[in-house]
Amino acid sequence: MLAAAVAAVIALFCIAIFYYKTDPTSEWMPRCAFKALTGYDCPGCGVQRALHAILHGNIAAAWHYNPFVFFAIPTAIFYIITEAGRKRWPHLHTRANNPWLITAILIAVLSYWLLRNI
Repeated sequence: MLAAAVAAVIALFCIAIFYYKTDPTSEWMPRCAFKALTGYDCPGCGVQRALHAILHGNIAAAWHYNPFVFFAIPTAIFYIITEAGRKRWPHLHTRANNPWLITAILIAVLSYWLLRNI
């Protein structure tokens, strides 16, 4: 368990350094396939630029690129922690994986996706 936690922290640190140092608008950064095919933004469009802005302390720019990142990142971290600690906190794990909560998160993502393209 400790080795996995250390590996996760190292991976997150490497990702943070990459996003801090790399310009997300450069030609070799991946582009959104959904936007290329349809012309519409997906829920993740702008996340690379938002992470870059957050790491540089520019919260307003991050909000402009993709405000949903301020919901998605804490939610993802919460689920990573609850999954890693499923034996330590089984009650929390059960509550976090409640079908109603998962459905609410899905509805939030789909609503954001729809509303950002109107």
